[in-house]
Amino acid sequence: MDKELSGLIANLKRRNIEGIYVPSREEARVKIKQLILKRATVGISGSKTLDELGIVALLEAGSYEVFNQYKAGISREQSLQMRNLGCRADYFLTSCNAVSEEGELVFLSANGQRTSGIANADNVIVVCGINKIVPNLEQALKRGREQAATLNCKRLDWKSACLADGVCHKDICFAPEYKRMCCQLLVVESEINPERLKVIIVGEDLGF
Repeated sequence: MDKELSGLIANLKRRNIEGIYVPSREEARVKIKQLILKRATVGISGSKTLDELGIVALLEAGSYEVFNQYKAGISREQSLQMRNLGCRADYFLTSCNAVSEEGELVFLSANGQRTSGIANADNVIVVCGINKIVPNLEQALKRGREQAATLNCKRLDWKSACLADGVCHKDICFAPEYKRMCCQLLVVESEINPERLKVIIVGEDLGF
C-alpha cells in the first residue's frame, strides 16, 4: 500500500471510519464475507461496483438474508418492500461515487434508498475502487455529478441534462423534462458510532 492510500486510511480513521485496503476484487469479496455475520440481513444499493464484484449473488448463495430489490421475477411492490427492509438491515452494502484523500465520502441517490441505508443500517460497508479517489471534497462532488451520475444515466437510459456535454446542469435538470440521478446528495464527513461504517478500498478500478 503506497503513501497516498496509507494517508487516506489514516484520514478515515480520524473521522471514526474504518478504512480497509485490499489489492484485488477477489480479496474484496473475501473481506466482505468476513465482515458480515452468518444469518445476518443485508441491504444493497444499486451499484456498478457491486455488480462487477458479483458480491450479491455470492451472498445470496450463502447463509445470509439479502434484501435484493433487483431480484428477477419479483413485482414492483415486492421490490419497494425490499428497498425499505434493506435500509434497516443488519448490514447495508453500497459503493460511493467518490472519496476525497481527506476521507470525505460522497453519495448521490435518485430515490433516497442508498442515502437512507447509509443513515439507518446498523452496519454499513462501502466498497470503493481506487479510481474514485480524488484530492478534495470539491473534486469529489464534481466527480459524482459529472462522471458517476452521467455514466449511470447513460447505462439506465435516463434523460438527464448532463448527457449532452458531461457538465452538471443542476439549475435546470428537473422533472418532467429531465430524469436525473443526483436528486439526493449525502456527504459523510464523520461517523459518531464506532465500527458502524467501514470503507473497503480496492486496488483496482471498479464502477463509475
